[in-house]
Amino acid sequence: MVAIIKNFWSKTLHQLFNRDKIPTQSAQEQDTVLSSIALQHDGMLNVEQIKTTFGYSADLITGELYLELETNCKVNYAFLEQLINKTLFQSIMNDLGAKASEFMESAGTGFYELPDLMKNALQSFGETKAVMDYKEVCYRLLNGDTVIFVDGYAQALSVNTAAEEQRSVEEPMTQSVVRGPRDGFTESIGTNISLIRKRIKSPNLWLESMIIGRVTQTTVSIMYIKGIVNDKIVGEVRQRLERIDIDGILESGNIEELIQDETFTPFPTVYNTERPDVIAAGLLEGRVAILVDGTPFVLEAPVFFTQFFQSAEDYYQRAEFATLIRMLRYVCFFISLMAPSFYIAITTFHQELLPSSLLFNLAAQREGIPFPAFVEALLMEITFEILREAGVRLPKTVGQAVSIVGALVIGQGAVDAGLVSPAMVIVVAITAIANFVIPAFSMGIPVRIIRFILMIFAAMFGLFGITVGLIAMVQHLCSLRSFGVPYMAPMAPFVLDDQKDTIFRMPQWGLFSRPRFISQNNIIRENNTPTMKPKRK
Repeated sequence: MVAIIKNFWSKTLHQLFNRDKIPTQSAQEQDTVLSSIALQHDGMLNVEQIKTTFGYSADLITGELYLELETNCKVNYAFLEQLINKTLFQSIMNDLGAKASEFMESAGTGFYELPDLMKNALQSFGETKAVMDYKEVCYRLLNGDTVIFVDGYAQALSVNTAAEEQRSVEEPMTQSVVRGPRDGFTESIGTNISLIRKRIKSPNLWLESMIIGRVTQTTVSIMYIKGIVNDKIVGEVRQRLERIDIDGILESGNIEELIQDETFTPFPTVYNTERPDVIAAGLLEGRVAILVDGTPFVLEAPVFFTQFFQSAEDYYQRAEFATLIRMLRYVCFFISLMAPSFYIAITTFHQELLPSSLLFNLAAQREGIPFPAFVEALLMEITFEILREAGVRLPKTVGQAVSIVGALVIGQGAVDAGLVSPAMVIVVAITAIANFVIPAFSMGIPVRIIRFILMIFAAMFGLFGITVGLIAMVQHLCSLRSFGVPYMAPMAPFVLDDQKDTIFRMPQWGLFSRPRFISQNNIIRENNTPTMKPKRK
């Protein structure tokens, strides 16, 4: 077994450090193959070349059409059947000749090129573009366009006939609020861009798009507000995205893993959300949004550690209530992180810290338990993680019921069987509930990982081990960066002016400036003052 593991790791490390020597076809070589193909003057030859490129796929539909203009004009077309709006395509084929004749009559007897005539005639059906490159023709087909070749011209016309089948705008599933907007991002990048522009009606909201993925050709866009955002951060985001050379991007998580500052850390250094209002608020603070086609999760960078404890609802409620809830989230963070390890340390090494009555009660509960406190806590934590994952993967109709019944039956059965103490069941339950209080799911995952590490330290060294573990965690957090911005700002380094929106949340009139580590061009964002109270008569 040891030999098998050793052989596996040796092969993995060898491939990792010698992957440049592995014979692969680079993205440039693949593009060169398509770019080397020239469009012909004969439309039939172009269609045959497209059939060869797509391997004579069954959903590639081609045909030809004769238009009666001043001279007979033959037109060849091609499209991918499952990507287009068939009603729109049929309308184009039925009315193309009449539209071309009308435009030709209005243009008079002057000189005109037939492709220009066709382009203007097709504009009434949708966005039309003249394409001179064969690689661009293939890309247009894969995006749902209909490509038209006019016989006698070495170029193509692409008409936007893409089907608009997509999920409607619905309430976000992962970040629900009691008070606030109910719309969430969808899998369509065009819809997501419109949801952001609906909230920020400014010409300074700039959008840049690029294609990432040699095979998937996924559209990735970045949005930022010019004049507020730090141009260095925009340049860094753009540079990291342009460096990505991969076969496919299927979700924004692929992008997040490829552009994050630190790989070997459990803490997320890029924020993700389904809520357009959260992204709009981040853009107004000077952050950059990264949108990926095909996913409802939009990325935001740079990000602070404290941002994962903030909810959109904090800014729609009164400041006093939002501050109280935030403090509760931080308390739950430490409960979820340290409760099992603290229980192990107290019951194993530091019994003198407990009152006598509580100590005798815990000792009576643990009488007959065959495992030490660490093994007891480890079994319960692993069992709860199994139940949590089962509840997520099971069908919705039975998932919740199985999770609740499983937790009750297993917990009560374990206590009755004398495998765990009732106090341990309570500690694990409180730990699990506290973990769900954290608004960002991506921050709950590192808490679950570090919890097991602190449990091991507590079983070995008691409270001293927990202290060492927490110091190591804080030191690691202070060393992290998010696109060059300190992860623990504005607490480390400490910025007094930015404390108004960290653990505490000042009223709206007090949020007069943007975070200094994010936006350095336009710090002041409002000049409001608190409303004066009316005098009583």
